[in-house]
Amino acid sequence: MLRKLLLLFALVSLSVAQSGPQSTSALGSKHPFTFEDMMALKRVGDPQVSLDGRWVIFSAIDVNLAENTRKPHLWLVPAAGGDAKQITNGAAGENRGRFSPDGKSLSYTSSAVGGSQIWVVGFDSAAGSPSAEARQLTSLSTEADGAVWAADGKHIVFVSEVYPDCKDDACNKVRDEELVKSKVKAKVFTRLFYRHWSSYTRFKRSHLFVVGTEGGVPVDITPGDHDVPPFNLGGQDLYAISPDGQEVAFTSNIDEVEATSTNNEVFIVPITGGTPKKISSSPGSDSTPLYSADGRYIAYRSQARAGYESDRFRLLLFDRKSGATADLTKNFDRWVEAFTWSPDSSTIYFAGEDHGGSPLWRIKVSGGEPQKAIPGTNDDPVISPDGKTIFFSRQSATAPNAIYRANLAEGGAAEAQQLSHLNDGVLSQVAMSPLESFEFTGAEKTRVQGFLLRPPGFNAGQKYPVKFLIHGGPQGQWGEEWSYRWNAELMAASGYVVILINPRGSTGYGQKFIDGINGDWGGKPIIDLMNGLDYVEKTYSFIDKERECALGASYGGYAINWLLGHTTRFKCMVSHDGMFNTISAFGTTEELWFNIWEFKGTPWTNPKTYQKWSPNQYVTKFKTPTLVVHGQLDYRLDVSEGFQLFTTLQLIKVPSKMLYFPDEGHWVLKPQNSQLWYKTVGEWVDQWIKIPNTAAVTKGR
Repeated sequence: MLRKLLLLFALVSLSVAQSGPQSTSALGSKHPFTFEDMMALKRVGDPQVSLDGRWVIFSAIDVNLAENTRKPHLWLVPAAGGDAKQITNGAAGENRGRFSPDGKSLSYTSSAVGGSQIWVVGFDSAAGSPSAEARQLTSLSTEADGAVWAADGKHIVFVSEVYPDCKDDACNKVRDEELVKSKVKAKVFTRLFYRHWSSYTRFKRSHLFVVGTEGGVPVDITPGDHDVPPFNLGGQDLYAISPDGQEVAFTSNIDEVEATSTNNEVFIVPITGGTPKKISSSPGSDSTPLYSADGRYIAYRSQARAGYESDRFRLLLFDRKSGATADLTKNFDRWVEAFTWSPDSSTIYFAGEDHGGSPLWRIKVSGGEPQKAIPGTNDDPVISPDGKTIFFSRQSATAPNAIYRANLAEGGAAEAQQLSHLNDGVLSQVAMSPLESFEFTGAEKTRVQGFLLRPPGFNAGQKYPVKFLIHGGPQGQWGEEWSYRWNAELMAASGYVVILINPRGSTGYGQKFIDGINGDWGGKPIIDLMNGLDYVEKTYSFIDKERECALGASYGGYAINWLLGHTTRFKCMVSHDGMFNTISAFGTTEELWFNIWEFKGTPWTNPKTYQKWSPNQYVTKFKTPTLVVHGQLDYRLDVSEGFQLFTTLQLIKVPSKMLYFPDEGHWVLKPQNSQLWYKTVGEWVDQWIKIPNTAAVTKGR
């Protein structure tokens, strides 16, 4: 399931130029959100606070459309508020800034020399700036990233991807050079996970290394034929160092068949290396260990059910002295996301999705229920050394991530203050509409939430065409979140009402609601979606129900393919990376645990479920014009799914078009490819439901 937003970009300038409902007079000095505005926004995140509590370092990514690049740099902002300043500006970019324990140095990752490597630079807290020339700490041929400082400041732990049978970097270098020079590019596979997400295996494993902060030869402390940490799509580190600097806790999956297993486990090992000891016991995933400041506990996230990547994420507490493990959130029916300890080791603060947002919650180690501490859609929490202030990133439907702070106090919710303002200039010039929440009755009389977004310059006396967006996952959510892909504000900017429904399977409404999609992909979730659209049509008089287009990706793409065979209410559809044939999708995907769980077995152990919910079984009912989008490097849902759908639509003479990306995976990440994506999608929707003439879009049409 996709927990973190990756960077995708939208072209709407052409469609904005054609838009009718908004006007210059209606919008004042502002203009509808455009692609150029999107390109100008900096992608902010990863706040870290200095030891003296005076500074917060964070990363900000700049996008260069002409060069087709995204480049991160490090910024610094006073923790008490004030102007942020950029402190690195290398040609290769820099990210993951981390203060040393004594606050006198910074580490970061840069590809300035020899690929991705760890660099260290002195830091002057009084001046709030680097105090010396940066020095390169690592120079491995296999590169390095993910640096974490030991509390004594003498060691850094980091990640590098190596050949498990190589004993040193010289061996790794020779092996890599042999592959580059070889005229034979064939690979021989002997087990699953021969390809994953968007690349084929290089027969390497990620390992944790430790190196002295003054340099030296890095030592592999997790050797063997397993990934440490395992593959993840971002978020909190899957490893940590004990406060005394003597031990490392890490995440790894040691099951024989990784492609069918979600059984990540938490291990501990001396920082000098040795035999790891497993401290977790759940048959589901255990990950993201984090030591309490006093060293007594290791907290980590855990899922109870094996093979289910969307089971409830609980917060477990391992007592290092007694060896006992406690479930802090056993009665909390939400997911625990990124978390952090208070400096006095008494409290844990964590992000957890709830009804379209992601508040920060607090829970006492001594017991009790989690309390909502800070509302909003928040992530990346970190607390100042004195325990009085929490820093975090925050986003909304109308603004991308910025760095915030809030004073911590016992009891009620804290009021947040924005620290970083890198995007204020761009955002102040654009007209955006707030998300409007509504609820309706879904399948089995269950209450379901949806959101509506009006176009800028909205006129209640007009009828508006509709973009009906279906999210992926399927365990994900729409809400007060910013996205560079499927950005609702961009979708609305060209004169559309955007509808976003959180059907069965969506996160933030309890685990039972999430589980409601298992084995029922075309059942209750589809009823929820259609009931939501029915509600909108009946409730809002400005909806033109004769001009509606449905769009979705991943599970949303599956839903589009399913709706193709079950309704003709939409005038057009967009299916991005959708499952068309459940049988072939099983045979070509890589994370097999997902399909096995969602369809209750394999195609040979439970063929009825696969056949029942396969969109290709309903081809004879396909009528709606459809744009198909797929990437060659998508190994979650193989490109053959898109080809099958497009071939079928062409043969049965349903108006259709295919946008194919040979260099993209499950997401479209390259700026110029995103430009083409939004242009193609926008023109397709406009072709079928847009009325260019404003006068034609009148009340009572």
